[in-house]
Amino acid sequence: MPPFSNPLTGRRGVAPQPLGEAEMAEITAQMVKELRERTGAGMMECKKALTETGGDLEAAIEHMRKSGAAKADKKAGRTAAEGVIAIQGDAKRLAMVEVNCETDFVAKGNDFQAMANAIAKQVLADKPADVDALMGLSLEGGASIADTLKEKIAKLGENMTVRRFALFETANGFLEFYRHGTRIGVVVEMEGGNAQLAKDIAMHVAASRPICVSSEQVSPELIAKEREIYTAQAAESGKPAEIVAKMVEGRVQKFLKEVTLLGQPFVKNPDETVEKLLKSAGAKVIGFERFEVGEGIEKKKVDFAEEVMATARGN
Repeated sequence: MPPFSNPLTGRRGVAPQPLGEAEMAEITAQMVKELRERTGAGMMECKKALTETGGDLEAAIEHMRKSGAAKADKKAGRTAAEGVIAIQGDAKRLAMVEVNCETDFVAKGNDFQAMANAIAKQVLADKPADVDALMGLSLEGGASIADTLKEKIAKLGENMTVRRFALFETANGFLEFYRHGTRIGVVVEMEGGNAQLAKDIAMHVAASRPICVSSEQVSPELIAKEREIYTAQAAESGKPAEIVAKMVEGRVQKFLKEVTLLGQPFVKNPDETVEKLLKSAGAKVIGFERFEVGEGIEKKKVDFAEEVMATARGN
């Protein structure tokens, strides 16, 4: 085989030889199509796997799963701040789960959302103690949740995580939930009232972000921190100490109303507080939980050009 000279680089080497007809016939378009349908991987990746395994479909799937696991490990460090909040259950038992991915595009996919709902159902069924325990559970009688995530990472090319979950059970009251799209989820436990009122309260929590039900539940540390800030601000007014003390106390009370469910104006009728609304209905909120996708996660700013180059390099 004669050497050749690359006119672009000037480097000398051996010219690549085209595949023979027999070799080309081994990997058919139908084989590539079937592998794509079974794995969800790209056409070139499927063709490469079939070539490397001599056209053995099952061997190609195993090969791709192994390489996919390696890819999943590479992607594990990437920030997954998008995703969905999945909620499953009934008025007595509910599970709420946050499952994350890297892009809104994947989060909106039926495949990803179905997986998130299946994970929420598994929380209901097995009551895991924490996320680590949840990851070891078998998902719908198949692979573990951890392995399922690895397969999805290999298939969709994004890091994915189960960030957190909450399991709710009530004996004397009832549960209701509200989801704003797929990004915000709220579960409310209530005694008295009705399902529609509980749904309205859950919607209010989604919009107004209270940190707890009543002022008695606000941590003393948070109140002390706010009081310190207000004291420093009021001291600059130059007013007498007793006036400053009253100013500080007034601001603390205002703060407590702003951050507690009972103290907030009801979103559907700002003329009355949530506390008054509940009293008029003979209802009581026992507790609530609010999840929002990606809250508290610092999103990494990505250079798009570099991301494209990294994809081309296979990183």
